[in-house]
Amino acid sequence: MNFVLKLFIFFLPVLLLIQPSESSSQSRPKVLMVTAHPDDDAVFAGTNYKIVNDLKGIVDLALITNGEGGYKYSTLAENIYGLELTNEDTGRKYLPQIRKNELEAGGKIIGIRNYFYFDQKDHRYVTSEFISEILDSNIWDLDYIRSKLKDIITKENYDFVFIMTPSKGTHAHHSASAILTLEAIQSIEENERPVVLAGSSSSKNDTVNFIYRGLKDFPLTNVSDTIPFQFDRTQKFGYRDVLDYKIIVNWLIAEHKSQGTMQLLMNRGDIENYWYLDINDESGKAKAKELFDRLKINYYPKKEYN
Repeated sequence: MNFVLKLFIFFLPVLLLIQPSESSSQSRPKVLMVTAHPDDDAVFAGTNYKIVNDLKGIVDLALITNGEGGYKYSTLAENIYGLELTNEDTGRKYLPQIRKNELEAGGKIIGIRNYFYFDQKDHRYVTSEFISEILDSNIWDLDYIRSKLKDIITKENYDFVFIMTPSKGTHAHHSASAILTLEAIQSIEENERPVVLAGSSSSKNDTVNFIYRGLKDFPLTNVSDTIPFQFDRTQKFGYRDVLDYKIIVNWLIAEHKSQGTMQLLMNRGDIENYWYLDINDESGKAKAKELFDRLKINYYPKKEYN
């Protein structure tokens, strides 16, 4: 072995160490998504897919409820699973595992790395006007949720946490899961907090733009900047630019077969909106902007065919 080759091999570990780190937070974003139900992941599907597959980032999911309350619309899934899932006792018994399986099947499409299951009771549908039914009761173990979320976020050192937008007309479970996440983040030292963004979807043909400012009586949800960061699911790529990210969202929705009404969301929602909450430090806006600027880039090579 000649001297130059020996020298190269000797210094190779050092050379690798001084190369730009592909695993830095700037290069490979690390995200925790917190949802209330096993099919809520669809809200963030386009963004998460591109973070994992184009930016080579990491996305984990924390699921608050066990999904047992979704039995009422399981009619079409009864033949698939061979169970009378629309019977409340049967649905509540079997849906938690069925919906976890569906969630992880959809997560395989997106590229979800880890799942954190909190297994809180999915008791019933109630809107956020009655959020006290969750936050002022023992239906969920609130201290456990806050503590576990804090431990996960602190241990994993996420760059971003995506929550569901807590708003008046939405499911109280959505708003409650978001508020508990914000309370967990607030308990972390400010310089160690991830940037937290509240997600919602909209369509390009909406006649009125939804402007989010927060959920009344919960100042942790306040938003001063009413222009959200956005991911456009309709951005084109592939041969002749005929593909878009709504395909990915549809694939994920199709996995949630036990929830019949989910399938009605196929092809809906052109835009994923991410609201920058006031709980964040002002400096985090640049970090969020950089992420969403990178998500606008078409990373697929242009192919031509004869």
